[in-house]
Amino acid sequence: MTSADSIELTGLRVFAFHGVFDEERETGQEFVIDVRISLDLAPAASSDDVTQTIHYGELAEAIAAAVQRDPVDLIETVAQRVADLVLAFPPVTLVSVTVHKPHAPITVPFDDVSVTLTRGRGHS
Repeated sequence: MTSADSIELTGLRVFAFHGVFDEERETGQEFVIDVRISLDLAPAASSDDVTQTIHYGELAEAIAAAVQRDPVDLIETVAQRVADLVLAFPPVTLVSVTVHKPHAPITVPFDDVSVTLTRGRGHS
């Protein structure tokens, strides 16, 4: 059974060099990452022990590092990379990752483009 408890980290801004076009790979751009993590928070709440939960500062740093490494073409690939990273934390049972690309090379006015994926243990 998946817990209804969750931790959300939203609006994590990371400068990276992902994209299909050469210019995106050369000049880079800001990506905005949102994660919603499902896990059982009862052990942490009752023990007041950070080792029973996710240290969200460390998680944010790990996500930023994962987004910054190895440029790829698609934000779908970036989202999967982040999901894999988050699922490596033992208490996590499910994660939803949204990668926003607010400065995508789109020729018409827009506010944002994003992809969202949801992954659970053993279901990449």
